[in-house]
Amino acid sequence: MRYDVPAPMLAKGVDAIPDAAGLSFEPKWDGFRVLAAWDGTEVELASRGAKPLTRYFPEIVDALPRVLPGPCVIDGELVVATGEPGAQRLDWEALSARIHPAASRVTRLATETPAMLIAFDLIAEGDDPLVDAPFRERRARLERMLAGVGHPVHLTRTTLDADVAGRWLAEFEGAGLDGVVAKRLDEPYAPGKRTMLKIKHARTADVVALGYRVHASGAGVGSLLVGLYGDDGELRQVGGVSAFTAARRLELVDELAPLVERDADGEVVTGAGERSRFTGSKDVSFVRLRPERVLEVRYDQLEGARFRHTVQFERWRPDRDAASCTFAQLEQIAAYDLAAVLD
Repeated sequence: MRYDVPAPMLAKGVDAIPDAAGLSFEPKWDGFRVLAAWDGTEVELASRGAKPLTRYFPEIVDALPRVLPGPCVIDGELVVATGEPGAQRLDWEALSARIHPAASRVTRLATETPAMLIAFDLIAEGDDPLVDAPFRERRARLERMLAGVGHPVHLTRTTLDADVAGRWLAEFEGAGLDGVVAKRLDEPYAPGKRTMLKIKHARTADVVALGYRVHASGAGVGSLLVGLYGDDGELRQVGGVSAFTAARRLELVDELAPLVERDADGEVVTGAGERSRFTGSKDVSFVRLRPERVLEVRYDQLEGARFRHTVQFERWRPDRDAASCTFAQLEQIAAYDLAAVLD
């Protein structure tokens, strides 16, 4: 048997947890979306963009035939947890480090930072395709299939109670999760369509403009780098703002021109951006700005001392002094043990 693995069903963002009948709520895991297929012979791990993840997670590939009762296709999330027992949380950086070209490093990291598969939907079981089945049936079959199945496969919890989902949204962030997902109980699996709802935290912060990268087209600002001051008085980069329209990209060049740093010869001063396994050979240099302009941004959560995702530009804050933009303004999230989420 060889499964034809579809594109994953997607979610669209909404501002608040909907209080409506016919919805099932579950935690939103912050990892790599994966469609895990075991056809009885081979395991395939496909990402949301259809890129193969199989070679990077050998411990999951080895475990699925051992722990699953039969062939199936599971929709889920690959995550990595770090921390001491009783204080574990999801670790995005450790998960990202698992994507590495060297086979020796892949093998080592599979032992040092092993992944878990969080299962939240069932696309096929045995010879039965389930994409046309309603979620209530898919979930029931997933629960039966995973009954008694242990680590590294975990069944995500669900609730029909919007108030419970609200508590999860507030509490589980402390374990590294990043929101709540709502699914309609009577809807089939819709590959590639945004039929689910996702609710994430919406917060704002005042940050300092540090520099900008030129858009890939060569015209205008592609992304604006932003920072915050630490307790030691050092200004640290915490993220970037992008998704500007073509017209806005050009406007920003003019708005930021007075702040561009120049050397003694009048040449623009550039900086070298941080490289990662995701940037590849991409140009990560940026035009430096004098740290004088403050802007308000919208963000969802932090990962360490950085914004976890790209943030959204809200407005310039000419009333704010750059030195007042410190980490102290950011909401402090109470820790929550990941084990309590997995139970």
